[in-house]
Amino acid sequence: MDLLNYAFMQRALLAAVLVGLTAPAVGIYLVQRRQALMGDGIGHVAMTGVGLGFLLNSSPVWVATLVAVAGSVLMELIRWYGKARGDIALAMLFYGGMAGGVLLTALAPGGTNAGLTTYLFGSLSTVSSSDVTAICVLAALVLLVTVGLRRQLFAVSQDEEFARVTGLPVRALNLLVAVTAAVTVTVAMRVVGLLLVSALMVVPVAAAQQLARSFAATFAIAVALGVAATLGGTTVSYYNDVPPGATIVLLTIGAFVLLTALATPLARRRAAAGARRARDVRTPVPQDEAEYDLTASEGPAGRHGP
Repeated sequence: MDLLNYAFMQRALLAAVLVGLTAPAVGIYLVQRRQALMGDGIGHVAMTGVGLGFLLNSSPVWVATLVAVAGSVLMELIRWYGKARGDIALAMLFYGGMAGGVLLTALAPGGTNAGLTTYLFGSLSTVSSSDVTAICVLAALVLLVTVGLRRQLFAVSQDEEFARVTGLPVRALNLLVAVTAAVTVTVAMRVVGLLLVSALMVVPVAAAQQLARSFAATFAIAVALGVAATLGGTTVSYYNDVPPGATIVLLTIGAFVLLTALATPLARRRAAAGARRARDVRTPVPQDEAEYDLTASEGPAGRHGP
């Protein structure tokens, strides 16, 4: 493959693998918590971090990470205490983050919206060595949390009240999920883009749920789909000169459609098998067979044995 002969493609493929691993690993908890669009909101807030990085002539990845983490914590606080007005506060936070990113980019020395576009939709040719270093560090932290604390995070995402009764620090774990999601957004923005990262966090998980019946299987399939989509989308974008983020997202949606089509007849067969087993349980045993089994259980002499 000639694309491996270029340093920028080597960096892009490495970043793609890390994004494919981390995004579904966090997304599975967001889907369980019914917060599938949280990644999209964090992406809007991270735009302010990118613009601030341009303004301060600093690394946009690290600055966006700090701003996204702060925004994710604020989202959790709004979710806890916002009550009826929480949705309005979140909307202002999301739209303010997007507007702040555009404004700060324009105020930066030599700043243009063209520079911001690479972070909004992803760009292969602009992934630098410093970006890869930052992505590797952040991805390692995300995988350490999502895999190392998977039992606790799953318990909190599935049923907060039950997790609280069992003694788990529910609020701390909720904050950890939010912060991990924020870090994942900044990890993925160089490959997928801030506006599309939420799809990579959610769609592979939804596709995996079409086949898997357990959390562990769903996790494994979602991560495998994420890596396949990011590598495939990066390769296709190189050979066909198309945007990588959009290509990756469309591949994940295609995988979802395909697995849904394959899972439908499988689900019908499972339902039919379950119905047959239920009928077998409800069917009474004939009297003569019952007597035969009872006689057989009493030994070769039957009822007249010793």
